Amino acid sequence: MKPTEIVLHPLDNVRLANLCGALDENIRQIETAFDVTIARRSERFTLHGAASQTHHAARALRHFYDKSDVALSVDDIQLGLIEVVNLSRDAPSAPVLMTRKSELHGRTPRQVDYLRQIQEHDITFGIGPAGTGKTYLAVASAVDAFEREHVERIVLTRPAVEAGERLGFLPGDLAQKVDPYLRPLYDALYDLMGFERVAKLFERGCIEIAPLAFMRGRTLSRAFIILDEAQNTSPEQMKMFLTRIGIGSRAVITGDLTQVDLPRGQKSGLGEAVQVLADVRGVAFTRFLKEDVVRHPLVARIVDAYEKHGLRAAAQPAQQQQVQQQ
Repeated sequence: MKPTEIVLHPLDNVRLANLCGALDENIRQIETAFDVTIARRSERFTLHGAASQTHHAARALRHFYDKSDVALSVDDIQLGLIEVVNLSRDAPSAPVLMTRKSELHGRTPRQVDYLRQIQEHDITFGIGPAGTGKTYLAVASAVDAFEREHVERIVLTRPAVEAGERLGFLPGDLAQKVDPYLRPLYDALYDLMGFERVAKLFERGCIEIAPLAFMRGRTLSRAFIILDEAQNTSPEQMKMFLTRIGIGSRAVITGDLTQVDLPRGQKSGLGEAVQVLADVRGVAFTRFLKEDVVRHPLVARIVDAYEKHGLRAAAQPAQQQQVQQQ
């Protein structure tokens, strides 16, 4: 394969240093993301790899060079890479969210659609692999709705289903046992609103985080409700949750149907809800793919590898059956 060569203009050694990062760490992130190798001599870069991948990598280098007036961290590179691959210049702008992170926005077309659907529908499902921003963007949308006074409180919930462990073996009372399951929701709130503000809102009852079992028997009005890890709900729990929604409320349900921790043979409430509610007006679905992963570039490849492995494993019994019939 013929290498691709690019020259970055205008020549500026400070900007080149900001682009490359300490010990060329930023360049290695770009190499990993696109499966290419990059050699540099001053402002000249030589890229080796598949033509489509070197094209993306070259565009990424130019994109980051335009932003290299300041030092670029590894996080800046990893998040920027998602936008370079997924968002074209004429793509519709993402909704602006009112949080303390002014730079927060959808970084892929599906993330942008997800944010729009949350704003336009009373119930939105976000389904897809880890790292696609399902939960974080849902919490950000909840914070935005609260700050704009569209809702009076935020309610975040998760099913306390063990992923290979038992709650009974964990130390402490019930609240301490379920706290690890809810920690990602706490972290997102602290990041978007600040620790002190979140603590005060907890005291006033404006924010509530609780296991899904605590939702039974309640009706939540004027609230933004998020059900996270919904793949671990039973059909009965999912129906119970969906019928908790009151006047002026909005709900977001997130989950990954490839990571169900329910006992073998038990049906996922999320999987059933996708089928039952497919044609219900007012309910929206966003299905994220590995291309929407906004974590380390290797995460998308890991997701892809597991998907291919699952397809091979599913095909083997069919092939064996055909051999037996022959």
